[in-house]
Amino acid sequence: MWVLILAGGVGSRFWPMSRPDRPKQLLPLASGQPLILDAVDRARALVPDDRIRILAGPHMSQQMREVLPDLPGTAYMREPQARGTCPALAWAAAEIARGDPGAVLVSLHADHMIRPVDEFRRSVGAAVRLACDESLLVTLGVTPDRVETGYGHIQPGDPIDIGPGIAAFRVRAFHEKPDAESARALMASGSLWNTGIFVWRATLFLEEIESHAPEVAEHLGRLEHGGAEAFFEAVPACVVDRAVLERSSRVGCVRATFSWDDVGTWEALARARRGDADGNVVEGAECRVVDGHGNIVFAEEGRLVLFGTDDLVVVRAGDTTLVTSRARAGDLKALLSELGETS
Repeated sequence: MWVLILAGGVGSRFWPMSRPDRPKQLLPLASGQPLILDAVDRARALVPDDRIRILAGPHMSQQMREVLPDLPGTAYMREPQARGTCPALAWAAAEIARGDPGAVLVSLHADHMIRPVDEFRRSVGAAVRLACDESLLVTLGVTPDRVETGYGHIQPGDPIDIGPGIAAFRVRAFHEKPDAESARALMASGSLWNTGIFVWRATLFLEEIESHAPEVAEHLGRLEHGGAEAFFEAVPACVVDRAVLERSSRVGCVRATFSWDDVGTWEALARARRGDADGNVVEGAECRVVDGHGNIVFAEEGRLVLFGTDDLVVVRAGDTTLVTSRARAGDLKALLSELGETS
């Protein structure tokens, strides 16, 4: 078993804390340590360090090495260009399978909040059994606890018996980021959130790319002849869910027994941290909310005081202070485009 950690995104929805010189993975958003350290801790619960691979760009890889000095340099697979999850995972599968043809890959994201680690290990173990015994590409799903339009949903198909205490099934359909009405109906029908945690044999994944993702498959040969540079230069950007999983008939799912959340926007901070009696989440020694409700306040230094305000996100980083409503906090990419910011 090998663990891949997808860690290439900057995380622009956490601006102004997250910027190109300090990507989201280096921020303590889910716990008291950087997200990448949380992810590596989870990987270490599954495999030794020499079977961990972090997929990220060269600049980001160097930044992560500074906070992970005990992880060997071989752990970093440096993406020449950002092309999305499908090319990145295809590259990793081809590289690892070349030296270990029987490799089983577990793909994690660097920006997830997962608890407890024992249940995470148990669920991944069940997914490995399912992937190997049934020759399937396996995703882990979690039971929704709210109507959510920002996550992909998995519609269960025929059940698969993989032992007591774990529910598994073939995937009938994927529904990517449905509208609120559809998300509510999917939740009522027993659909799960797609965590984006995947388990598969490297060789099977490459076979399914050959069968269902010709836009990626036609460039795989470049990995042997020209290396990663040539492959990433030629391959189009695409995500693995759409390019492979939605097209394949060999997809299974394990219902995870751990708590999961995607730390994707400032709104996620309200779910990751305990709020006060008025629902305010405040991070910063000199930050206070007086006569306010439901605010998210984050400052690593300096003083922030909110008085008589409700449902705001206020973030101070360096020379920039962001003030927005919680309802608009997920739209920061549009704001950065308006401001001409690179992240």
